[in-house]
Amino acid sequence: MMLSQKLLVARPLSRLVRQARPLQLRPQIRFASQADVDDPDMNGGFIGPPPVKRQHRDPYGDWWDKQERRNFGEPVHEDNDILGMFSTYDYTHVTARKAFFQLGCFVATVAGLCGVVSMLYEDKPSAPRTFPGGLDRELGGSGALLVSSPIKNPWKMHD
Repeated sequence: MMLSQKLLVARPLSRLVRQARPLQLRPQIRFASQADVDDPDMNGGFIGPPPVKRQHRDPYGDWWDKQERRNFGEPVHEDNDILGMFSTYDYTHVTARKAFFQLGCFVATVAGLCGVVSMLYEDKPSAPRTFPGGLDRELGGSGALLVSSPIKNPWKMHD
């Protein structure tokens, strides 16, 4: 059979596309075994140390690993990546209350300085210049052509 004949005898598209069936969800049934009751943390009975960042340990203590502030054989906490020395540093030098107080003092100082400068700063940096008889003659007199004159400019090329 030739290719052109195969194309003419093509099956309908509805037979090629499979009918979408709804996904059958089956509830997962778990039975509580004795191992789950005996080990609620599911960590094999490992008793982890308290979650204390190594940064807060005594830096001058007699540690076996001075950089990580850890003794030999000491159990490692399961969140060691968060509690170790190479995790982010806790900033404990200033409390939040003191930091907000210092921020408020800064804002009050800047606002006060702006207020004092605005009260003492003159509006014009120099005295206005006066002309004897005004500027009427300097600006062309009473018959001068105004900028917004409705008279057409004869030198303008296009309308």
